[in-house]
Amino acid sequence: MTKYVFYLLLSFFIGPAVTAQETFPLYPGKVPNSKPTLQKEIHRPDAVVDTVISGVSVPTLAAYPATPQAGKKTPAVIICPGGGYGVLCIKMEGEKIARAFNKAGITAFVLKYRLPGSGAMPDPSMAPLQDLQQALKLVREQADARNIDKDRIGIMGFSAGGHLAATGGTHFQQSYIDNPSQTRLRPDFMILVYPVISFTDSIGHTGSRNNLLGAEPDQKAIRFFSNELHVTKETPPTLLVLPDDDQVVPPQNSFVFLKALREHKVPASLHLYAKGDHGFLQTPPFEEWFGRVLYWMREMQYIR
Repeated sequence: MTKYVFYLLLSFFIGPAVTAQETFPLYPGKVPNSKPTLQKEIHRPDAVVDTVISGVSVPTLAAYPATPQAGKKTPAVIICPGGGYGVLCIKMEGEKIARAFNKAGITAFVLKYRLPGSGAMPDPSMAPLQDLQQALKLVREQADARNIDKDRIGIMGFSAGGHLAATGGTHFQQSYIDNPSQTRLRPDFMILVYPVISFTDSIGHTGSRNNLLGAEPDQKAIRFFSNELHVTKETPPTLLVLPDDDQVVPPQNSFVFLKALREHKVPASLHLYAKGDHGFLQTPPFEEWFGRVLYWMREMQYIR
């Protein structure tokens, strides 16, 4: 029995009674779009964000189950940490967020997605999107066993993780993974925090773009990954939270995405803080901005 099958069976037999963190491989067998690499995954302590991870070539999903309530299924959020597609801020933009969702009765998953710098992918640009689609597929297929409402499964992303989440929310029509059961890959909602949205020269974050696409990407790739260009009426309802003084990712990224959402009549909200800079490291307080997230989820009836 493979490790993946063991974890899958464990989740079905234990189901919602599981209360501890559980981390399992993202794919049941060979990771798609992968090749051997000598690059090792590195976990580096950081005084600001606790832990950053680089060299990710083996993606995983960490589950943080909410305490079940009798007769109720929980919403779920898949969290994509940021880090410019070069590292993952796995604690501050992953584990901390998941535990906060748990306190609100929401099951959370932290996605450790592949990073292009690991050298383990023939096409590095598509690997993070494949990993997010696979995470959505797994969570939706395991929803009953995990006491999750399969129609209230959303994605949340920070910075470049916000770009990945927005990519998942605008490119779900095509499956980039093996999906024989045709499991729905459209997230039910998106929460984007100081996100990268565009890869265009005018407002795009060149660091994230270069890490994902290389130093000289062609215009077709830039357009594909400029998510403001791919909004349709089917794009999931979206909350954007960001600081106006962001010196890393121009706030215009969120503004153009909001404009596209409104043009297509997609329910959308934006909360703009005057101060906070990239990462919300000093201000606003966590309870303030995360409270806005929970309020929006209640307002949209994702929390019932």
